[in-house]
Amino acid sequence: MVYAIVRAGGRQEKVSVGDYVTLNRVPGGAGSTLELPALLLVDGEKVTSAAAELANVKVTAEILEDLRGPKIVIQKFKNKTGYRKRQGHRQELTKIKITSIA
Repeated sequence: MVYAIVRAGGRQEKVSVGDYVTLNRVPGGAGSTLELPALLLVDGEKVTSAAAELANVKVTAEILEDLRGPKIVIQKFKNKTGYRKRQGHRQELTKIKITSIA
C-alpha cells in the first residue's frame, strides 16, 4: 500500500490515491489541480523521509468544492458588570480528492 504524509492547509494529513480530504481554503476553483508537498512516503516496506528524495515526489489533488464548516458560537461573559458578547464563526474549507502519488 502506498501512502504519503503531506502538508495540507496548515496540518499534516495521511493520504493515498482516491482519498477525500477537507482542509483550510486554498486558492483555485472546482476542477483545478493542486500539488501538495510530501513529508514522508511509504511504499510497501520502503519508507522515504530524506528531503532530497522527497523533492522528486509529487502528490497531486483535484479541487472538488469550496465549502464552510459548522458554526461555532463564541460567548464571553463577565459577572456583575453587564458585559456579554456573542460571536459566531464558520471556517472556510476546501474538499479535495488525491489523484496521484508519484
